[in-house]
Amino acid sequence: MTAEYQVHGDVAVITLNNPPVNGLGLATRQGIVDGLAKAEDDASVKAIVITGAGGAFSGGADIKEFGTPKSLQDPNLHSVIRALENCSKPVVAAIHTVCMGGGLELALGCHYRVGAPGCAVALPEVKLGILPGAGGTQRLPRVIGVEPALNMIVTGETVQSDMLAMIPGQKLFDKLAASKESLADEALAFARSVADARPLPLVRNLPCKHPKGEAYFQFARNMVKGMAKNFPAPPKCVDAVQAATTSRNFEDGLMTERELFLNLMMTPESRSLRHLFFAERAASKIPDVPSDTPKRDIKKVGVIGAGTMGGGISMNFLNAGIPVTILEMKQDALDRGIAIIRKNYEAQVKKGKLKADKYEARMALLSTSLAYDELKDCDLIIEAVFEDMGVKEQVFSKLDEVAKQGAILASNTSTLDVNQIASFTKRPQDVVGMHFFSPANVMKLLEVVRGEKTAKDVLATVMALAKKIKKTAVVSGVCDGFIGNRMIERYSQQAGFLLDEGATPEQVDKAIEKFGFPMGPFRMIDMAGNDIGWAIRKRRAVEQPDMKYSRTADLLCEMGRFGQKTSAGWYDYEAGKRDAKPSAVVLKMIEDYRAKQGIAQRKISDDEIVQRLVFSLVNEGGKILEEGIASKSGDIDMVYLTGYGFPIWRGGPMHYAGEVGLFNVVQAMKRFARNPHDDAKAWAPSKLIVDLAAQGKTFE
Repeated sequence: MTAEYQVHGDVAVITLNNPPVNGLGLATRQGIVDGLAKAEDDASVKAIVITGAGGAFSGGADIKEFGTPKSLQDPNLHSVIRALENCSKPVVAAIHTVCMGGGLELALGCHYRVGAPGCAVALPEVKLGILPGAGGTQRLPRVIGVEPALNMIVTGETVQSDMLAMIPGQKLFDKLAASKESLADEALAFARSVADARPLPLVRNLPCKHPKGEAYFQFARNMVKGMAKNFPAPPKCVDAVQAATTSRNFEDGLMTERELFLNLMMTPESRSLRHLFFAERAASKIPDVPSDTPKRDIKKVGVIGAGTMGGGISMNFLNAGIPVTILEMKQDALDRGIAIIRKNYEAQVKKGKLKADKYEARMALLSTSLAYDELKDCDLIIEAVFEDMGVKEQVFSKLDEVAKQGAILASNTSTLDVNQIASFTKRPQDVVGMHFFSPANVMKLLEVVRGEKTAKDVLATVMALAKKIKKTAVVSGVCDGFIGNRMIERYSQQAGFLLDEGATPEQVDKAIEKFGFPMGPFRMIDMAGNDIGWAIRKRRAVEQPDMKYSRTADLLCEMGRFGQKTSAGWYDYEAGKRDAKPSAVVLKMIEDYRAKQGIAQRKISDDEIVQRLVFSLVNEGGKILEEGIASKSGDIDMVYLTGYGFPIWRGGPMHYAGEVGLFNVVQAMKRFARNPHDDAKAWAPSKLIVDLAAQGKTFE
């Protein structure tokens, strides 16, 4: 049963029991309605309490039913709330731990509410590109006031029950219990105290006005549009709350909310955000690694390398309360690395984001060493050394000697063969790739690279650990560049060809930034360092001599223009500043190269720039799926949304391709392949994309 019914003397208790967050699926909704009917028919029952089992009152809609007929099947949530309101006996919501979305809307349909302290309360629907669709925009302003309610609805942020109970005149909580443990008894006592009260209070009957009316909502609308210009839901949230204050009656306000909700459900932005919601949760699931796979205990972490990556990686574990030992070969390198960690933490303290005592507590967990032997008691050791296979061999051969049995040995490599790295040890089952993104203490993405012999319990442990250090982990198979960097190489390749044919770095960057990327390819590589790509292309020249590139990037590096670190790259930079200024020197270099190659400059539209850059990602993503490097398209989208700045409201490259239509994507790729200055081989559409397009399907 997902909704249990019990009678305690003269009070019936309906307990939602649909783990993990008591989602309001069809069976649960039916259970609530059935429980109300039983209580109505039982003359000995004077009042009703509705609560949630386990760690939540209710987290809202059951995500397993999203997009299925069950989500609309009667009794829907509107019907359940109407049944609560129409019940002839008082219904008291006993709210604890989590009360969000439809769960809060359910509680607002009850006659009374008793809350436990520390309960997380929210209407987070805006984060899915929609708005509360079961009366939340109409009822919440009536119980806590228009402005606090609009702030909650338009941001989707969580507020603690204690804070809400302090709002002057609030009617959300009729009583705040002393503790979660006493909530059940206090709710029963409260229910008995109101058993004979009539008429029964309804939130829908409370007044809802704002003293400044139109002026306030116009101000709110202007603020929201400026902060969320690419998301249609926040302005519609303002419209819905305004309707609560201006509609002739409550039912009219509900109708406005419903119309806005249904319209938002159909927007590509909402489809993208809902896709992100599911993809993020699915990323942690590995098809052949059961959820109950035993995990290794990680009590201490070793990090080899105190540079930018090593320091950032260490901070993730220190932040989670896990002791870290950093190993370096020289004391001065170790001192520089620790100084950078301190500087990062001190900046957080200065901004008020970290308390001084927590800073000191984290630093107390950090130890340093110049000797490998001091890593012998670490449960996980991550190397963050120079990206060279010879260097990796030295490190892993040494780790194989000193690390204890059962320790996980991880490489932070961004492109190198994890199987080869594992072969440097006698325990390849314990070796895994953990590719952090720079800055490692900030970026959410962690590519977990699964070698041929990586043990399942190693994968399960690393995925669980990623959650603990607040990373979005995505599993990749072994290939050059894994998921993210393999795809970005095709993207960068196209950026170079666009220069050859007539575009400028500034035009390419502006076009893709207008599409929604925070930074175009040339600004991005200037920030990362042009010498990094140069080294990869040199390796490619040996390993894949038939791979085609524009030579402009190599010419740039031959000029010593490595990016921001040299104050000169694709753009010019003032020392100590990151403002990119178009470079006459670079434009001349591109023009000279174009002339030498006999390429006539042509006008290139922003649409062509965006399509070539984005569809190059999509096509390589299709090949990655074909090869089994990624197990699902949502994983590729998560890599690009959390690691490469793909615009969230577009849902990731693979989802975006589905929105455009795979047939249209294939036709565009065939068109680009006919361009004599492009790479026809790179544009050969992946078989998976061709097959899906032929069937009228998209990525799942």
